[in-house]
Amino acid sequence: MSPDGALGEIILPFADPADPADPADPAGQAASLLEAALASSTHPTEVEKLLRQHLLTDPDYLPAYFAMYKLLFRQSRLAEAEEIARTALASGARLGGFPPNWQHLTPGTADWSAIQSPAHFYLFTLKALSFILLRRKQLDECREVLEKIGELDPHDLIGASVIRAYADGLTAH
Repeated sequence: MSPDGALGEIILPFADPADPADPADPAGQAASLLEAALASSTHPTEVEKLLRQHLLTDPDYLPAYFAMYKLLFRQSRLAEAEEIARTALASGARLGGFPPNWQHLTPGTADWSAIQSPAHFYLFTLKALSFILLRRKQLDECREVLEKIGELDPHDLIGASVIRAYADGLTAH
């Protein structure tokens, strides 16, 4: 599939829906890059290069971070995915006007349920970080992150319970 095809299929869980008919739509651009990263016909190195260029040009464009850490994670480049996720957290916090350190956040720090917000992006990226930490066998920090997510997202809107169950299954063996 070409990077320009069926872009509406990718939904970024923290942004306005992409408009694949609008080439100037930033969400559509990030979705296009992510789809290209997942397509077997597109070389991931080229997609990574495009994402890095995009982030240099617009370091506040949160969906590009999502696409980047997802790409790196799928390539099992976990240390790099963790670094991008942590950078994404800092950007999301700055844009949301709250402290970047997840350990200092409370349910009242931001409206974590506002899907099209930097706060929700932060929460979603925190979930990604927990999974990266799990895969890197950093179980203590993974559990701390999951506890914080449970505090900030008590209704499990972002689905962190799936990662929590997986982590619990690993430690039960």
